[in-house]
Amino acid sequence: MRLQNKNIIVTGGASGIGLATVELCMQEGANVIMADLPHDEHVQTASDLSSRYTGRCIFVATDVSSSAQADQLIAATVADFGSVDGVFNNAGIGGMSPADLYTDEDFLHILDINLTGVFRIARASLRQMYAQGSGSIVNCASILGVMGQSMTAAYSAAKGGVVNLTRTLALEAASKGVRVNAVCPGYIDTPLLSALDDNMRQFLIDLHPLGRLGKSEEVASAVVFLLSDESSFITGTPLMVDGGFTAGKS
Repeated sequence: MRLQNKNIIVTGGASGIGLATVELCMQEGANVIMADLPHDEHVQTASDLSSRYTGRCIFVATDVSSSAQADQLIAATVADFGSVDGVFNNAGIGGMSPADLYTDEDFLHILDINLTGVFRIARASLRQMYAQGSGSIVNCASILGVMGQSMTAAYSAAKGGVVNLTRTLALEAASKGVRVNAVCPGYIDTPLLSALDDNMRQFLIDLHPLGRLGKSEEVASAVVFLLSDESSFITGTPLMVDGGFTAGKS
Protein backbone atom coordinates (compact mmCIF):
# COMPACT_ATOMS: atom_id res chain seq x y z
CA MET A 1 0.00 0.00 0.00
CA ARG A 2 1.38 3.36 -1.09
CA LEU A 3 0.71 5.27 2.14
CA GLN A 4 1.29 2.48 4.65
CA ASN A 5 1.74 3.96 8.15
CA LYS A 6 1.85 7.52 6.84
CA ASN A 7 -0.10 10.23 8.67
CA ILE A 8 -2.13 12.39 6.30
CA ILE A 9 -4.21 15.54 6.86
CA VAL A 10 -7.08 16.36 4.49
CA THR A 11 -8.73 19.76 4.90
CA GLY A 12 -12.26 20.10 3.59
CA GLY A 13 -12.23 16.35 4.17
CA ALA A 14 -15.87 15.72 5.02
CA SER A 15 -17.36 15.87 1.52
CA GLY A 16 -16.68 15.76 -2.20
CA ILE A 17 -13.07 15.51 -3.34
CA GLY A 18 -11.86 15.75 0.24
CA LEU A 19 -13.88 12.79 1.48
CA ALA A 20 -12.92 10.69 -1.54
CA THR A 21 -9.27 11.45 -0.75
CA VAL A 22 -9.68 10.56 2.92
CA GLU A 23 -11.10 7.18 1.97
CA LEU A 24 -8.48 6.44 -0.69
CA CYS A 25 -5.69 7.39 1.73
CA MET A 26 -7.10 4.90 4.22
CA GLN A 27 -7.36 2.23 1.53
CA GLU A 28 -3.67 2.85 0.90
CA GLY A 29 -2.81 2.24 4.57
CA ALA A 30 -2.69 5.77 6.00
CA ASN A 31 -3.89 7.24 9.25
CA VAL A 32 -5.95 10.30 8.37
CA ILE A 33 -6.94 13.51 10.10
CA MET A 34 -10.19 14.66 8.49
CA ALA A 35 -10.33 18.44 8.98
CA ASP A 36 -13.48 20.43 8.26
CA LEU A 37 -15.96 22.78 9.88
CA PRO A 38 -17.54 21.40 13.07
CA HIS A 39 -20.47 19.03 12.63
CA ASP A 40 -21.52 15.89 14.51
CA GLU A 41 -22.01 14.08 11.21
CA HIS A 42 -18.34 14.59 10.36
CA VAL A 43 -17.28 12.94 13.62
CA GLN A 44 -19.46 9.94 12.77
CA THR A 45 -18.07 9.73 9.24
CA ALA A 46 -14.53 9.57 10.62
CA SER A 47 -15.56 6.88 13.10
CA ASP A 48 -17.21 4.83 10.34
CA LEU A 49 -14.07 5.00 8.20
CA SER A 50 -11.90 3.88 11.12
CA SER A 51 -14.11 0.81 11.52
CA ARG A 52 -13.78 -0.09 7.82
CA TYR A 53 -10.01 0.21 7.40
CA THR A 54 -6.93 -0.78 9.36
CA GLY A 55 -5.75 2.83 9.82
CA ARG A 56 -7.29 5.43 12.10
CA CYS A 57 -9.43 8.36 10.99
CA ILE A 58 -9.92 11.25 13.40
CA PHE A 59 -12.04 14.35 12.82
CA VAL A 60 -10.56 17.69 13.89
CA ALA A 61 -12.81 20.74 13.55
CA THR A 62 -10.84 23.35 11.59
CA ASP A 63 -11.64 26.72 10.07
CA VAL A 64 -8.83 27.58 7.65
CA SER A 65 -9.60 31.29 8.05
CA SER A 66 -7.97 31.02 11.50
CA SER A 67 -4.18 30.81 11.84
CA ALA A 68 -4.62 29.51 15.39
CA GLN A 69 -6.82 26.66 14.19
CA ALA A 70 -4.37 25.82 11.40
CA ASP A 71 -1.60 25.56 13.98
CA GLN A 72 -3.82 23.51 16.28
CA LEU A 73 -4.59 21.08 13.46
CA ILE A 74 -0.92 20.28 13.01
CA ALA A 75 -0.38 20.03 16.76
CA ALA A 76 -3.34 17.65 17.10
CA THR A 77 -1.99 15.44 14.32
CA VAL A 78 1.43 15.23 15.92
CA ALA A 79 -0.11 14.55 19.33
CA ASP A 80 -2.24 11.69 17.98
CA PHE A 81 0.01 10.21 15.31
CA GLY A 82 3.54 11.51 15.98
CA SER A 83 4.22 13.14 12.60
CA VAL A 84 2.69 14.86 9.58
CA ASP A 85 3.74 12.96 6.48
CA GLY A 86 1.30 14.47 4.00
CA VAL A 87 -1.28 17.22 3.67
CA PHE A 88 -4.02 17.66 1.09
CA ASN A 89 -4.79 21.37 1.34
CA ASN A 90 -8.31 21.12 -0.06
CA ALA A 91 -10.68 23.36 1.90
CA GLY A 92 -12.29 26.00 -0.28
CA ILE A 93 -15.47 27.75 -1.33
CA GLY A 94 -17.01 28.81 -4.63
CA GLY A 95 -18.50 32.09 -5.74
CA MET A 96 -19.58 33.74 -8.98
CA SER A 97 -20.28 37.37 -9.73
CA PRO A 98 -19.52 39.97 -12.40
CA ALA A 99 -16.36 41.75 -11.34
CA ASP A 100 -18.03 45.15 -11.25
CA LEU A 101 -20.62 43.90 -8.77
CA TYR A 102 -18.25 42.25 -6.30
CA THR A 103 -18.17 43.85 -2.88
CA ASP A 104 -14.83 44.09 -1.10
CA GLU A 105 -16.15 41.78 1.59
CA ASP A 106 -17.25 39.02 -0.79
CA PHE A 107 -14.07 39.21 -2.88
CA LEU A 108 -11.78 39.13 0.16
CA HIS A 109 -13.75 36.31 1.78
CA ILE A 110 -13.12 34.02 -1.19
CA LEU A 111 -9.42 34.96 -1.23
CA ASP A 112 -9.18 34.41 2.52
CA ILE A 113 -10.48 30.85 2.35
CA ASN A 114 -9.14 29.73 -1.03
CA LEU A 115 -5.69 31.35 -0.98
CA THR A 116 -4.77 32.62 2.47
CA GLY A 117 -6.35 29.53 4.03
CA VAL A 118 -4.14 27.34 1.86
CA PHE A 119 -1.14 29.38 2.98
CA ARG A 120 -2.08 29.09 6.67
CA ILE A 121 -2.26 25.30 6.49
CA ALA A 122 0.90 25.08 4.36
CA ARG A 123 2.85 27.33 6.72
CA ALA A 124 1.92 25.29 9.78
CA SER A 125 2.64 22.05 7.90
CA LEU A 126 6.04 23.21 6.67
CA ARG A 127 7.17 24.09 10.18
CA GLN A 128 6.48 20.51 11.29
CA MET A 129 7.82 18.91 8.11
CA TYR A 130 11.04 20.91 8.27
CA ALA A 131 11.58 19.63 11.81
CA GLN A 132 11.00 16.07 10.55
CA GLY A 133 13.06 16.52 7.39
CA SER A 134 10.31 15.04 5.21
CA GLY A 135 6.76 15.50 3.96
CA SER A 136 4.54 16.13 0.96
CA ILE A 137 1.94 18.88 0.55
CA VAL A 138 -0.67 18.86 -2.21
CA ASN A 139 -2.64 22.07 -2.68
CA CYS A 140 -6.01 22.05 -4.42
CA ALA A 141 -5.94 24.63 -7.21
CA SER A 142 -8.18 24.46 -10.29
CA ILE A 143 -8.25 24.77 -14.05
CA LEU A 144 -9.13 28.37 -13.18
CA GLY A 145 -5.70 28.68 -11.62
CA VAL A 146 -4.17 28.55 -15.10
CA MET A 147 -6.88 30.15 -17.25
CA GLY A 148 -9.58 32.74 -16.86
CA GLN A 149 -13.35 32.43 -16.91
CA SER A 150 -15.94 35.17 -16.71
CA MET A 151 -17.88 35.61 -13.46
CA THR A 152 -15.03 34.10 -11.40
CA ALA A 153 -12.76 37.07 -10.62
CA ALA A 154 -12.23 36.19 -6.96
CA TYR A 155 -12.10 32.41 -7.41
CA SER A 156 -9.73 32.57 -10.38
CA ALA A 157 -7.48 35.08 -8.63
CA ALA A 158 -7.31 32.83 -5.58
CA LYS A 159 -6.61 29.64 -7.52
CA GLY A 160 -4.00 31.36 -9.68
CA GLY A 161 -2.39 32.42 -6.43
CA VAL A 162 -2.44 28.81 -5.22
CA VAL A 163 -0.58 27.66 -8.33
CA ASN A 164 2.22 30.20 -7.89
CA LEU A 165 2.27 29.74 -4.11
CA THR A 166 2.81 26.04 -4.77
CA ARG A 167 5.79 26.73 -7.01
CA THR A 168 7.32 29.15 -4.53
CA LEU A 169 6.88 26.87 -1.53
CA ALA A 170 8.34 23.98 -3.51
CA LEU A 171 11.51 25.97 -4.15
CA GLU A 172 11.84 26.90 -0.48
CA ALA A 173 11.11 23.40 0.79
CA ALA A 174 13.13 21.25 -1.64
CA SER A 175 16.41 21.42 0.26
CA LYS A 176 14.61 20.42 3.47
CA GLY A 177 13.20 17.15 2.20
CA VAL A 178 9.68 18.44 1.58
CA ARG A 179 7.76 18.43 -1.70
CA VAL A 180 4.89 20.77 -2.61
CA ASN A 181 2.59 20.19 -5.59
CA ALA A 182 -0.94 21.09 -6.68
CA VAL A 183 -3.85 19.40 -8.42
CA CYS A 184 -5.96 21.42 -10.83
CA PRO A 185 -9.34 19.74 -11.25
CA GLY A 186 -11.74 20.46 -14.07
CA TYR A 187 -15.45 20.32 -13.37
CA ILE A 188 -16.04 17.44 -10.99
CA ASP A 189 -19.39 15.72 -10.47
CA THR A 190 -19.92 16.62 -6.81
CA PRO A 191 -23.03 17.74 -4.91
CA LEU A 192 -22.09 21.34 -5.76
CA LEU A 193 -23.23 20.66 -9.34
CA SER A 194 -26.47 18.93 -8.37
CA ALA A 195 -28.51 22.13 -8.72
CA LEU A 196 -27.57 22.60 -12.39
CA ASP A 197 -30.27 22.10 -15.00
CA ASP A 198 -29.69 19.57 -17.79
CA ASN A 199 -28.62 22.20 -20.32
CA MET A 200 -25.98 23.72 -18.08
CA ARG A 201 -24.72 20.29 -17.08
CA GLN A 202 -24.36 19.29 -20.73
CA PHE A 203 -22.60 22.59 -21.47
CA LEU A 204 -19.99 21.76 -18.82
CA ILE A 205 -19.62 18.21 -20.10
CA ASP A 206 -18.97 19.49 -23.62
CA LEU A 207 -16.06 21.62 -22.37
CA HIS A 208 -14.10 18.44 -21.56
CA PRO A 209 -12.61 16.55 -24.54
CA LEU A 210 -13.11 13.24 -22.70
CA GLY A 211 -16.83 13.93 -22.92
CA ARG A 212 -17.83 13.81 -19.27
CA LEU A 213 -17.38 15.45 -15.89
CA GLY A 214 -14.67 14.20 -13.58
CA LYS A 215 -15.22 12.05 -10.50
CA SER A 216 -14.03 12.90 -7.00
CA GLU A 217 -12.22 9.56 -6.90
CA GLU A 218 -10.19 10.52 -9.96
CA VAL A 219 -8.89 13.65 -8.27
CA ALA A 220 -8.22 11.63 -5.12
CA SER A 221 -6.08 9.21 -7.13
CA ALA A 222 -3.92 12.08 -8.38
CA VAL A 223 -3.59 13.45 -4.84
CA VAL A 224 -2.55 10.08 -3.41
CA PHE A 225 0.07 9.73 -6.16
CA LEU A 226 1.54 13.12 -5.26
CA LEU A 227 1.46 12.33 -1.54
CA SER A 228 3.19 8.99 -2.07
CA ASP A 229 6.82 8.13 -2.69
CA GLU A 230 5.90 7.25 -6.28
CA SER A 231 6.16 10.98 -7.03
CA SER A 232 9.46 11.45 -5.19
CA PHE A 233 11.05 13.45 -8.04
CA ILE A 234 8.04 15.72 -8.57
CA THR A 235 7.74 19.09 -6.85
CA GLY A 236 6.41 22.51 -7.81
CA THR A 237 4.01 20.97 -10.34
CA PRO A 238 0.36 21.89 -10.98
CA LEU A 239 -1.11 18.58 -12.18
CA MET A 240 -4.14 18.96 -14.45
CA VAL A 241 -6.97 16.55 -13.65
CA ASP A 242 -9.36 18.02 -16.16
CA GLY A 243 -10.36 15.58 -18.89
CA GLY A 244 -8.36 17.63 -21.39
CA PHE A 245 -10.16 20.90 -20.58
CA THR A 246 -6.99 23.02 -20.69
CA ALA A 247 -5.08 21.02 -23.32
CA GLY A 248 -6.09 23.24 -26.22
CA LYS A 249 -5.96 26.51 -24.30
CA SER A 250 -2.98 28.67 -23.47
